[in-house]
Amino acid sequence: MRPHAVFSKAISGAGRWAVRYSDFGQPGFCAVTEGRCRLAVDGESPVVLETGDFVLLPATPAFTMSGFEPVTPKRVDPHHAAPGKEIRYGRQDGPPDVRQFGGYFTFQSPDAALLVSLLPRMIHIRGLPRLAQLVSIVGDEAAADKDGRDLILTRLIEVLLIEALRSVPREAALPGLLRGLATPRIAIALRLMHDDAGQYWTVGGLARKAGMSRSAFFEEFARTVGVRPMEYLQIWRMAVAKDLLRTGGVALDEVARKIGYGSASTFSTAFSRHTGVPPGRFMRTAGELGI
Repeated sequence: MRPHAVFSKAISGAGRWAVRYSDFGQPGFCAVTEGRCRLAVDGESPVVLETGDFVLLPATPAFTMSGFEPVTPKRVDPHHAAPGKEIRYGRQDGPPDVRQFGGYFTFQSPDAALLVSLLPRMIHIRGLPRLAQLVSIVGDEAAADKDGRDLILTRLIEVLLIEALRSVPREAALPGLLRGLATPRIAIALRLMHDDAGQYWTVGGLARKAGMSRSAFFEEFARTVGVRPMEYLQIWRMAVAKDLLRTGGVALDEVARKIGYGSASTFSTAFSRHTGVPPGRFMRTAGELGI
């Protein structure tokens, strides 16, 4: 996904307060470091966030965050947020009822949208102080103007993302990549595809590796991951191909071999069908845009 930190800051609230954020589309996160508040994400059941809670929104739909007293929400445009000192909502004097640290980042992978579609819309993790500590470290680094800041932030965000995703309980995960990786036999097949996209994988072959019958594996994979095995393999292969093309220096026949195609022409046809552009044009465009 190639996560990249963009913006982060501290937010607190006291008394009667509520903010309404518009649909943003980029991944957002927050960790409650003190107190409690209410979070209502569109399309999800409202939740109460408490000290130590962590929330990740892979595509950040519109949401409302508030205290517990009724009040008309103040509308906030996340596209115009600016870093700086802590933002205070509601009563300005006295101690806050809640303090949190949050922000957003971007997924720079060309196939990020496909991967995000396999993740839950909201990931809420409770009782894991390590995540709150990581977010605090991200905040300290974001506020500092030191050499290597961007590189360190990128690495910290990668660690934060991995910690959040692997902390989701299996029973809480909707059909998608997280539930697939949390299902032992399906995880075997997913890791095989991830480790060697160039292998000639078949449903039957993956089923044998997972210790299942072909029909049982097909049904379990589709139910837990949300897509059929060969459909997922195609998504993954094209994501690997895009990464190889973007970095450059790899001949088309070598790219084709690395992701399981017998020839450059067969790969080019499949790539064009999947992305809408031939590999050569994608490679040139990626270079021009710096993606």
